[in-house]
Amino acid sequence: MPVFTRLRQSPPAEPLEEDVLTAEAGRAAPGLRLAHLRAWRTRHPRAARALRLTTTALAAVLVVGALLLPNSLPALAPVSFTRIPAEAVIGAVVVLALPRRPRLAAAVLYGLGLTALTAVNLLDMGFNEYLGRGFNAALDWDLLPDAQAYVADTLGGTVATAAAVGAVVLILLLAAVLVAAAVRLAETLARHRVRATRGALAAGTVWVTCSALGLTLFGGPVASERAAGALRVHAQRTVDSLRDEAAFVRQAKADSFGATPPGQLLPDLRGKDVIFTFIESYGRSALADPVMAPGVGRTLDTGTEALAKAGFHARSGWLTSATFGGSSWLGHSTTMSGLWIDNQRRYRTVTAGDHLTLTKAFQKTGAWDTVGVMPGVQKGWPEEEWYGLDKLYDSRDLGYRGPKFSWSTMPDQYALEAFQRLVHGRKRDKPLMSFVILTSSHQPWAPLPRMVGWDELGDGSVFDAIQKAGNRASDVLTDTTKSREEYGKSIQYSVTSLTQWLRRYGTDDTVLVFLGDHQPIARVSGARASRDVPVSIVARDRKVLDKVADWNWTEGLRPASGAPVWRMDSFRDRFLKAYGSTPHPSKG
Repeated sequence: MPVFTRLRQSPPAEPLEEDVLTAEAGRAAPGLRLAHLRAWRTRHPRAARALRLTTTALAAVLVVGALLLPNSLPALAPVSFTRIPAEAVIGAVVVLALPRRPRLAAAVLYGLGLTALTAVNLLDMGFNEYLGRGFNAALDWDLLPDAQAYVADTLGGTVATAAAVGAVVLILLLAAVLVAAAVRLAETLARHRVRATRGALAAGTVWVTCSALGLTLFGGPVASERAAGALRVHAQRTVDSLRDEAAFVRQAKADSFGATPPGQLLPDLRGKDVIFTFIESYGRSALADPVMAPGVGRTLDTGTEALAKAGFHARSGWLTSATFGGSSWLGHSTTMSGLWIDNQRRYRTVTAGDHLTLTKAFQKTGAWDTVGVMPGVQKGWPEEEWYGLDKLYDSRDLGYRGPKFSWSTMPDQYALEAFQRLVHGRKRDKPLMSFVILTSSHQPWAPLPRMVGWDELGDGSVFDAIQKAGNRASDVLTDTTKSREEYGKSIQYSVTSLTQWLRRYGTDDTVLVFLGDHQPIARVSGARASRDVPVSIVARDRKVLDKVADWNWTEGLRPASGAPVWRMDSFRDRFLKAYGSTPHPSKG
């Protein structure tokens, strides 16, 4: 018989005694550990009691803290937690009424609910701090990848990845801690059912009394329903967003100039080279804040004087942007479409349709070549067809070989010179309509470029030393005063680049319309800042400005604080009418 057969038929060996003992010890380990813990409690009753009370108190602090957590950084103060949360009283009543297993399930669900509430409050804090509004669960998830991309461009890919992983770990850790705290409190209440019932009744009575009498403490109501109120607000916000989408679809189909024949569009601008330019984050705060206004004001006044010497004249007013602190494309599309596009869903809806944009009106006439210059675009951009652009020049087309300035792919001065070299300075059969988006004033405003000789720009390598000598983004991001100072400098740089370009290359037929897309983030512009942005029209031909004389805009590049303020979505129709376009509504 072969050896392997004999081995297969051999009886199994008896397990060694020490293996048996080890296996038995492993099976008995949980019981031994529990017995050991009980023995420790018996030997050290005071320490065990102190540990138990501390753990329970910490659980209570976590639960109550999550229920009272505000959704904005200014409200994050100790006085915000000096309230009686109704949700805590109701939770105690529910777990006291349930048997063990349902009680455990209810506690776990309660802890998960607290996790969701805390996560939403933290998102609200971030959105309020940067975008001046709360988080919208129906619309804003698409902005989270954009936020990660911004961090990657600003602080590096490693930091962005670490931040994303850290956020996930934080939520999981938060869930584990809050579920454990809820379970701990539920079990404690059940062990002391009689006293807990009396306590819940007393707390409920106090809450109802304080609510009925409207009692306040440190400027806020003693009886709080902060968590329930937050959930109601977010639920209503979601419902309103869904309803809004249906209404906006109908609105986007109706267009007062949708059926206007090409010959009746913009007849009073025929033969002119028209340039629409957006300056990133150029808002009213740049002209009103005591830190930023002096420098920006001087730059605008200097630009006005220099342009006047070159024969240019300007008129300026205010537009109320559809966005705040970010999402620049919402401001661009609102201005050009005449529709109020204040969220990503509206943006997707309108760009998927054929609503007439102001830029597309120029293309529709057949009298202009239309181009876009977008140094911030680093990949395919399908919206160029909706905007009516014959040709798009993005960051890959402008020949830049210099360093990035944080999020901005290239300095505005270089982008404008490339625009001149590749587009504006070339001979053509038709005049030009250009759509230019400048990026140097994009947050975090570090490092910042500075002006160099126009003849020294080359391929952008001249900016290497300037970029290396600039501030680090991390230093500016963590300092509010520094952020405001550097933001002001960035606006000065962008305005100077644009006005010097116009003086250098503008002609008698050049018409420049430039404006901001939105205010800077709330941390810079202020928590209660308006959404207003400056807008200017500049031309040598006085007839161009005479067409908008009844707008009552301020002479020069600096709009007066009391100059007319219009909603951004009204600009398209006002501009079309001012320059001779005839409305012919399309059928919705």
